[in-house]
Amino acid sequence: MQANESHSPRLATVLMVEKTLSDAGQVVKVAELKRRLPKQIMHATLMHILDYLQQSGKILFTSKGVLWIYRPPAELENLKANGLEL
Repeated sequence: MQANESHSPRLATVLMVEKTLSDAGQVVKVAELKRRLPKQIMHATLMHILDYLQQSGKILFTSKGVLWIYRPPAELENLKANGLEL
């Protein structure tokens, strides 16, 4: 995904997309994500945000849609502490 470098999405827009994806809890198609967003955004802007989120390791782009995969460090430490040791 290549976006126009002269325009960057506002932080509020990026955070809105992050919250919508993290609240979804499942794979969401891009069209469904656009419907779930509280405000409409241009397709190119959404793709720019999704590209950024994928590069930063917060989402996974699959053939079925987009999945939020980011876990905060505190949550990861808790999972490690309560996990099984092999």
